[in-house]
Amino acid sequence: MAVSFQSKISGEVCVLSPEGKIVIGDEVAALREKIKELLESGHKNILINLANVSYIDSTGVGALVGSFTTIRNQGGQMKLSNLSQRVRDILLVTKLLTVFDVYENEADGTKSFAAKK
Repeated sequence: MAVSFQSKISGEVCVLSPEGKIVIGDEVAALREKIKELLESGHKNILINLANVSYIDSTGVGALVGSFTTIRNQGGQMKLSNLSQRVRDILLVTKLLTVFDVYENEADGTKSFAAKK
């Protein structure tokens, strides 16, 4: 199943909601391209809502880390919300759960950007 994306603006935050699997191949390339488009459009604060991501492999995790670094290097922030248990377990095992700011829901994630100003 190919990954698809929905995005919406909430204040100064762009909420990106992928749906499907983020795995090696076109799916990871699509995520990287979407992040690049958002940055080029001037969106520096990005919340990735992973509620509808059923699976992420190591390449997908690498794409999240790469996106996090790219966004931070451009003066922005990337945070995650709505992790499924499977995605949470993968980030826990890879010790990346401590790298990302993770929120239980989209509303809390969106509010957190204002709190860090």
